Amino acid sequence: MSSWAEGSSGARPAWRRGRTGHVGCNRRVNYQLRSVDDQLARVLDGVRPLNPIDVGLTDARGCILAEDVVAPWPLPPFDNSAMDGYAVVAASVANASRANPIRLKVIDDVPAGSRPRATIGPGVAARIMTGAPMPYGADAVVPVEQTDAGMPVVTVVEPVRVGGSVRRAGDDVHQGAVVLKAGTVMDARQAALAAAVGRGRVVVHPRPRVVVLTTGSELVEPGRKLGPGQINDVNGLALAVAAAELGAEAYRVGPVPDDPGLLSDALEDQLVRADLIVTTGGVSAGAYDTVKAVLSRLGAVEFVRVAMQPGMPQGYGQIGGVPIFTLPGNPVSAYVSFEVFVRPVLRRMLGASEIFRPTVEATVTVPFESPADKRQFARGQLARAAEGYLFHPSSAQASHQVGVLAHANGLVVVPEGVTSVPAGSRLPVLPLDVDAP
Repeated sequence: MSSWAEGSSGARPAWRRGRTGHVGCNRRVNYQLRSVDDQLARVLDGVRPLNPIDVGLTDARGCILAEDVVAPWPLPPFDNSAMDGYAVVAASVANASRANPIRLKVIDDVPAGSRPRATIGPGVAARIMTGAPMPYGADAVVPVEQTDAGMPVVTVVEPVRVGGSVRRAGDDVHQGAVVLKAGTVMDARQAALAAAVGRGRVVVHPRPRVVVLTTGSELVEPGRKLGPGQINDVNGLALAVAAAELGAEAYRVGPVPDDPGLLSDALEDQLVRADLIVTTGGVSAGAYDTVKAVLSRLGAVEFVRVAMQPGMPQGYGQIGGVPIFTLPGNPVSAYVSFEVFVRPVLRRMLGASEIFRPTVEATVTVPFESPADKRQFARGQLARAAEGYLFHPSSAQASHQVGVLAHANGLVVVPEGVTSVPAGSRLPVLPLDVDAP
């Protein structure tokens, strides 16, 4: 299920429009700063949607259609009753009222799922249930509430108009109409429509299988007792959840100690089930020897420094034909790197037409500083006000401060070359919450 083929990198989002930084040489370890745009173009180059598969409707949840779904018949497929009541000729009860009730002989009983047996003419009726086919000759349904619910004679106390309480064939969907277009995300509503037009299965792009592998001898599975110098594995959980939120099938592996043999074994074991591998830790200058040695043997992975904050140290390439990201170990750096680089790759694998997170333009409420020659993704609070969006940057922006990240709902994007952001500046912001304002 390969996703690695020739392809374009897609349209540029607003936050990618900035000054181009220095582009490093094409070496396995690159110590020059590479621009965010250049790195993003490189990781997207050749990525395409995963090969389509045929699945049942329940398994299609969250997947993106790879085909159009066409209605082979109209919806509803036949004229049917919208109410429990009596199918009549409307003219027969045109003068009905409580003061002047009209009595009709009931000559047929039509439950849902059956076929009418009688033709309805003036002076007669057929008892009918919701969804049942309209008898020939009937042009309206008297709701049971407007009758005495009688059998074999019914008394009608209110008139009905022609077409009253009748669902006409095709008034929802016409025969031959494309009811779901390729590129549609399947959820309960789309599954209902596909089922209504007789489809029990659809062709979709499958969810990418993403393996998140964390490295570091200091890492401990959350919930276990911490020893001296140990910390909980934050990134493994955070990135697996982030991948799952996008619709991927996420698998956590690790934490793996800083041992070349163990890391090599863990990576090779995962190749059979992975469409994409994400590792965190061991990519900063002076700290990546183990990761570099292992990945250099298994495949072609380039380690670079990207002109961004947080998340400068990055790695990307392939092992065994499977794309792999090596992200920084600090939690904020790992999360921002996932948002900037991994998210669009996953979105393209899913078959999405829009691969970048939408941005909004917001007014910065307080001044703050930004590093020279780097694109900053600063955390903070995004809110909607009468005058538009407002962004309040967090006072702390260190890459280890997961508490600040957890309470942020937006990333403001400060372009390269800007070192001071005055209050009142208008900048693009990436809303992080699903229900962002």
